[in-house]
Amino acid sequence: MMSEQQQRYKLHWITAIIEMLKTLKEAILPLVVLIFANGWKGGGTGLWYVDYLSFIIFGVLIISLFVSGIIKWKRFEYWFEDDELRIESGLFVKKKRYIPFDRIQSLDYTEGIFHRPFGLVKVKVETAGSSSAKQAEGELTAVTKEAAKRVEIEMAEAKKRQKEMPVVAEGEATNLIAEIPVEEESAHRKIFTMTTKDLLVLATTSGGVGVILSGAAIFLSQFGELLPFEWMFEEISAFIRFGVLIVAIAVFLGLLGVWILSVGMTLLSHYNFTIELDKEDIVITRGLLEKKKVTVPLKRIQSVVVVENPFRKLFGYATIAIHSAGGSVGQSSKINLFPIVKRGKVEAYLEEIFPDLHVEEPTKKLTVKGRPFYYRIDFVWMLPVIGALTYFFFPYGLFSLAIIPVIIAYGMWQHRSAAYDIAGNQLTMRFRTFSLQTAYMMKKRIQSMEMKQSYFHRRKGVASVIANIKSGMGVYHATVQHMDVEEAEKILLWYEKSKSVRE
Repeated sequence: MMSEQQQRYKLHWITAIIEMLKTLKEAILPLVVLIFANGWKGGGTGLWYVDYLSFIIFGVLIISLFVSGIIKWKRFEYWFEDDELRIESGLFVKKKRYIPFDRIQSLDYTEGIFHRPFGLVKVKVETAGSSSAKQAEGELTAVTKEAAKRVEIEMAEAKKRQKEMPVVAEGEATNLIAEIPVEEESAHRKIFTMTTKDLLVLATTSGGVGVILSGAAIFLSQFGELLPFEWMFEEISAFIRFGVLIVAIAVFLGLLGVWILSVGMTLLSHYNFTIELDKEDIVITRGLLEKKKVTVPLKRIQSVVVVENPFRKLFGYATIAIHSAGGSVGQSSKINLFPIVKRGKVEAYLEEIFPDLHVEEPTKKLTVKGRPFYYRIDFVWMLPVIGALTYFFFPYGLFSLAIIPVIIAYGMWQHRSAAYDIAGNQLTMRFRTFSLQTAYMMKKRIQSMEMKQSYFHRRKGVASVIANIKSGMGVYHATVQHMDVEEAEKILLWYEKSKSVRE
């Protein structure tokens, strides 16, 4: 008889429908092209299977996907054995995946529109290292909340056993395992909840409008041949004759509609955005139609970055991002811990979550020696462009000379924004591309430090310093460019001291 420890569990039957829709989503573009290109009916050949070829292909595809979803559901099993989560799936080719609990970084939960009516969740198993950047190490497509909690309990017990095992005699290990109680659910401490006003500012200042417009452009490029552009051009030409005011109102209403759609998308994805602390983890919950819960272990956070977008700064807002080691799908290169937050509250929130972090503004500014390097390179490569515009479009091409003061002003803006500071075992670096970024990094989390000097740098006595931080499966680069070489060497010396004595 199979023991309880090795009891095998199945997913909920709704998994078959979810898997079918997931595959259909990937095939939707060629399917739409097939329907638009051929129509539902042929050219009246008299052969019914030719006239309704598109309809037959569509029906066969739906049936095949449904059967495939049922097979995936029926052949998927998971169980707990030897302190591992074990998963078996596949019909003709059986796949087995054994995930040790001590490698699991977090369990992320998603409640989609198919999960909520049945009280189900999707569980993604994130590990410190993943075999794929696009897939989680393991995924339970649809299980009950009790089954998801069971995974948490098994993982907690396994990790507790591993901590206790070395301190007991070999013969006492079995008794110890049997006496470990089920860990009680800990109370989450709420840190932050996004308000409706925050959602509106986030939607207005995010790239949602650009995404919608670019999506429309992609659609036009893909299905341009199917759209009646000549008729549309005639209608637009007739509409323009009504006058500039009417056209301006129509454009305004169009942009307003795009903005409302962007707000709706932001509302759906960030509704009830909440941050909670649970012992050694940060728990992020968000979403309206699809509710997601992501767990980020505090011990795996490599750096904290405060991002100040100039547009959001007008409203007094900033963004706080974190870079976490490991993870795959749910935790890629950057996690927006606070997608938007009042700038005056940033320090208070960071001190509450990261009490050991020095969140003061960096005080060491750059000297004037490195300032020309911030705009010199841009100025050099823009000269041929300005020359070409002036030559081919004279005299109107002379307006391109206005680019020169813009480049110089932008470089001076970057130079004035750059700063750095060292406080104990923490390095703070502030730099600007378009948004201002302030990166807080502990010495033990910095993977490597680089100092770069070109020939022109050496002549002026300046250098660029780059701190490399692990971020997901990649690297985040915090950079202060064109600083005094003496200060750059001090930063490198501060970091090199950690090689002999690692914290």
